[in-house]
Amino acid sequence: MRIVPQLLGAAIAVALMSTPVFAAELTGTLKKIKESGTVTLGHRDSSIPFSYIADASGKPVGYSHDIQLAIVEGLKKQLDMPDLKVKYNLVTSQTRIPLVQNGTVDVECGSTTNNAERAQQVDFSVGIFEIGTRLLSKKDSPYKDFADLKGKNVVTTAGTTSERILKSMNADKQMGMNVISAKDHGESFQMLESGRAVAFMMDDALLAGEMAKAKKPTDWAVTGTPQSYEVYACMVRKGDPDFKKAVDDAIVGIYKSGEINNIYSKWFTQPIPPKGLNLMFPMSDKVKELIANPNDKPAPEVKI
Repeated sequence: MRIVPQLLGAAIAVALMSTPVFAAELTGTLKKIKESGTVTLGHRDSSIPFSYIADASGKPVGYSHDIQLAIVEGLKKQLDMPDLKVKYNLVTSQTRIPLVQNGTVDVECGSTTNNAERAQQVDFSVGIFEIGTRLLSKKDSPYKDFADLKGKNVVTTAGTTSERILKSMNADKQMGMNVISAKDHGESFQMLESGRAVAFMMDDALLAGEMAKAKKPTDWAVTGTPQSYEVYACMVRKGDPDFKKAVDDAIVGIYKSGEINNIYSKWFTQPIPPKGLNLMFPMSDKVKELIANPNDKPAPEVKI
């Protein structure tokens, strides 16, 4: 039987219209996750209450980690992978960017500031928190603000924006401080608590976390004029817009649903593991604004 070309063309068109439209071919991190069946999350071990280890299991917990888990749920739906496996990879202030860049870690959500310098190396999600960089010191000490620290031992954590700001201030204002760079926030607080430093400079929410786990939390106070306002965000590899969109969509989803309020309350206004500490750190107007109007731009720095 001879098939008329016009009829054949019409039949093909009908067949194409009745065939499901397949999603665009996966690339980058989404392809890597789909093919491996695993997503690797970068986490911290002592960034209370954002990302830290609370018990012998070695698994991370925290505000930022709960946001990561929401991202995982989003990936499961987008990739149709209900059994997507999660692998955890510990990062530090110094290793977090290289491990995202080289593909060891797919997404890192901890206490990482989105700034212009880092944005040249990685891409950032929409913001997940906003802090001010301040001081932690003894409540009854004379070291209440940065001008009081001339000639004193001051500790901060290596690889952080606080370290950069503190060293720049020391040089610009010729303050003669001995700036001590500890390996992590826990070690920074140990130096403060043991008297090896008179103040600890870091993000106010992290300082509240360290103060809460002190032997006597009421002996300490977060003080000082903020030296910068900074937005925390999750890091992903640079130049992978499809994966970044998947991460952003998941975060914005928990903002719009209101689930972020439950996550915030869980980690900042209720007792948290391992010892039932309560940071008593209510949501700031800046964080409320960030949740209402999420974006992936760093907050402008505010200097004294």
